[in-house]
Amino acid sequence: MQLHDVWFVLIAVLWIGYFFLEGFDFGIGILTKPLARNTAERRVLINTIGPVWDGNEVWLLTAGGATFAAFPDWYATLFSGFYIPLLIILVCLIVRGVAFEYRAKRDDPRWQRNWEEAIFWTSLLPAFLWGVAFANIVRGVDIDAQKNYVGTFWDLLNPYALLGGLVTLSLFTFHGAVFAALKTVGEIRDRARATALRVGAVAAVLALVFLLWTQADNGNGRSLAALVIAVLALVAALVANQLGREGWAFILSGATIVAAVAMLFLALFPNVMPSTLNDGWSLTVSNAASSPYTLKLMTIVAAVFTPLVLLYQGWTYWVFRKRIGVQHIPGHGPAATLDQA
Repeated sequence: MQLHDVWFVLIAVLWIGYFFLEGFDFGIGILTKPLARNTAERRVLINTIGPVWDGNEVWLLTAGGATFAAFPDWYATLFSGFYIPLLIILVCLIVRGVAFEYRAKRDDPRWQRNWEEAIFWTSLLPAFLWGVAFANIVRGVDIDAQKNYVGTFWDLLNPYALLGGLVTLSLFTFHGAVFAALKTVGEIRDRARATALRVGAVAAVLALVFLLWTQADNGNGRSLAALVIAVLALVAALVANQLGREGWAFILSGATIVAAVAMLFLALFPNVMPSTLNDGWSLTVSNAASSPYTLKLMTIVAAVFTPLVLLYQGWTYWVFRKRIGVQHIPGHGPAATLDQA
């Protein structure tokens, strides 16, 4: 295996890690509106990801940086061609971070509701748009002989890509509901399990159609194996959730995301961005890669720092592993009356 192949795998792992972690992160943000019934419960949901949401985004920064360094042509074509959706995602991530930090700065209910509304929408939009973006990467876009994207924004909103967006949106919401059930106690935990069952059933149908479509158009034996694993993991996650085995349900919902994203990369390889205009104009791991010296230097740096990042992030999750409920919110203990929002 050559270094450019290794870095394709490493970038795939970074995106898989990002979607696994940010998946339940986005899911929690989306569920603050339909799952929580009052201000205290919204605070509970937000607090489940409060210590970790910003660390989860490190995976996105690393994936983007690695793509820029290892495959500069891929990065240039992707970020110029997908400029509008990626800009929307970037703005959402900025506003979302501000919303988490500013929401509790004032006691004004209107102030808090506005930031909670921002958390909902800036979680929902990226969850949908990431699916649209990756579906287009796998499907292929209009790339010319100079490696430039020559299509329009509306070309990205094709049926296959829109279905991909619905798949990531539903899978992330399901992942977030399972995480909420794992991290909370009381009524909100019971409602999270019920929500996970409903959303998971929808996600299962959408994911099956999307993955079969992907396999039919671009698949191979390895992507087929990943498809089977994704489907089985999702079914098992639904069963575990129904049985109240929240830890297993979370592991299996995460495995679903891991296998589904892995399938997309397996179907994509050795391309990194196929051209729908001419197969010879497609970006591949060889013609879009940096020099061997650059890849070698990057490999050394990654080997040193990646374990450190994994250790500190794992430690963060271990420290904040306890369940929480409305009784842990100041002024909303068992004897307090919850304010209706």
